[in-house]
Amino acid sequence: MAIAASSLSAQKLFTLEDLNFGGTNYEQMRPKRLNTTWYGNELTTYDSEHFYGFDKLTGEKSIIDDPRTPRTELEEGTQKLEWNDQSRTWAFLKDNNLYIKCGDREAVQISTDGSREIVYGQSVHRNEFGIHKGTFFSPDGKKLAFYRMDQSMVTDYPQVNTFERSATYEPDKYPMAGMTSHKVTVGIVEVETGKTLYLDLGDTTDRYFTNIAWSPDGTTLYLIEVNRDQTDSSLDAYCAASGKKIATLFTEHNDRYTEPLHPITFLPWDSKRFIYWSQKDGYQHLYLMNTEGRIERQLTSGNWVVRDLAGFCEATHSLIYVSNEIHPLQMNIFSLNIDNGKKTRLDNGKGVHYASLSADGKWVVDTWSEPDVPRVTALTNTLTAKTIELLRSDDPWAGYQQPTFEMGSIKADDGVTDLYWRMVKPADFDPSKKYPTVVYVYGGPHAHNVEASWHWYSRSWETYMAQKGYIVFILDNRGSENRGLEFEQITFRHLGQVEMRDQMSGVEYLKSLPYVDADRIGVHGWSYGGFMTISLMTNYPDTFKVGVAGGPVIDWKWYEVMYGERYMDTPQSNPEGYEQTSLLNKAKDLKGHLLIVTGMNDNTVVPQHCLQFLNRCAEEGTYPLFFAYPGEQHNMMKHKSVHLHEMITRYFEDYLK
Repeated sequence: MAIAASSLSAQKLFTLEDLNFGGTNYEQMRPKRLNTTWYGNELTTYDSEHFYGFDKLTGEKSIIDDPRTPRTELEEGTQKLEWNDQSRTWAFLKDNNLYIKCGDREAVQISTDGSREIVYGQSVHRNEFGIHKGTFFSPDGKKLAFYRMDQSMVTDYPQVNTFERSATYEPDKYPMAGMTSHKVTVGIVEVETGKTLYLDLGDTTDRYFTNIAWSPDGTTLYLIEVNRDQTDSSLDAYCAASGKKIATLFTEHNDRYTEPLHPITFLPWDSKRFIYWSQKDGYQHLYLMNTEGRIERQLTSGNWVVRDLAGFCEATHSLIYVSNEIHPLQMNIFSLNIDNGKKTRLDNGKGVHYASLSADGKWVVDTWSEPDVPRVTALTNTLTAKTIELLRSDDPWAGYQQPTFEMGSIKADDGVTDLYWRMVKPADFDPSKKYPTVVYVYGGPHAHNVEASWHWYSRSWETYMAQKGYIVFILDNRGSENRGLEFEQITFRHLGQVEMRDQMSGVEYLKSLPYVDADRIGVHGWSYGGFMTISLMTNYPDTFKVGVAGGPVIDWKWYEVMYGERYMDTPQSNPEGYEQTSLLNKAKDLKGHLLIVTGMNDNTVVPQHCLQFLNRCAEEGTYPLFFAYPGEQHNMMKHKSVHLHEMITRYFEDYLK
């Protein structure tokens, strides 16, 4: 399916200031967005002067009073963690220690030993297992659960700040695969008194604690524990008053890895039953479980995955969820009656939809796009499925000479599995010509590059390259997300190998097209995509003439514990896999032009990767180029990103055009 986004009569051309997120004109080139917030059942938006409420029957808006609960002001030098409306309480950090401040009372200091080694109230386990914060208020706001992470035993990675007159040492704590990891405990503080206790977890060495959730009455804290090998997980209940374990409600085992990403969610009308997420049948689905640990039934099923649980409608005993059950490239919103299993689709059945639910669950804000629809925001009644549009964005690229965006599928290297691709062609594409082609690749877990959103989810740099006369091709190989466990776990213990074979299936498809110049194929990717770029350049040196690898993993033994060991096990237990996937061993096979780029202070894929590959290339007599951004981490921020993408483009212009 192709989208011809504009006619060639349009004369305006794009610049990276238009297309790149760090560009000066980028915000004007994005589809218009309606920022809405639910305050209970009141749907609101705002501008610089007023708050507005929406009439849910007509969609009309009118000025309303500010619906926000007044928040206590905090002194300078604090780091806000979380605000709770019910108890009007802040959780915040000051000098690395955890504090709470309730209303107008004096702030209460909860910890005294906070430091860069003892970390309170922040994400732990390197933001894996769905963790994105470190504080968790009970439903009534009267208790606060928090993480305490001791990383004093973790090796320092020696980052250097070169902006000082004499460069200074600013190390990161970075636990590498197979090495000593940090220890995490969970505390609970009573907001009213400041009294604090810790869960009785015993020795927490090599144990991961994730997906924290409260019971509706705030008496029980639930979490999911994962062993370091990540083959086993358990849903556990702890008494909030004593910290003692009450019970293990449910356990899961997978010979490769389990990966809990979602906390349990209680039914608003039943404090004894909750929703449990699991991939135990091969796909991410929802299960109805009770507090005794018994699964009452599987609520969703099929060869598709649930992407989000938006919430519940108590009036109809329904849950509202988002899934890709219509098509792997779509996200659509459904209402499912828990009592009788009746399912109702709440959107138009196309595109990629995101749902935001009112407190009572009777209304959902549906924000979506389709390949040829930039963005729409609508309000839908979950009881009747009737919808009114609140905003339909015009094409912000109107008047520009736009490329053509196409989507299709090929078979994976196994000859059976469908893989989806996107292709971006120049606006003046001529099928009788031959074009240089760039394969953009990521390829790793928990990511995808092709979906049924605007322009098939195309990155704006692809448009810039198409404008300069390139075809850009993107393929989601096996190992990427939202296709089920077998699709995702096939890369286990040998990252990059299946992915390369699938990408080469894509290259063979490209070579079958008469307008692709098989002698001018390049490849570019960042992070896992940087790993894939160098993997492809060195394993298939006669195929790829030019490559640009950003922030690449070179050897998985230098990557962090949780991610690295999930997919590769440890270097000690899987030496063959680490040896097979190490790009140090492939430095001698580099033939084409390769540019490697990194943030010099990258704390995700540490610079050791790039530097050791460069060293091996020097030893082997191969010649990549290298560029480092001082002070930047894993991604180039602000206007540095414009510079980065211009540099990437120039490299292809110099060696592939």
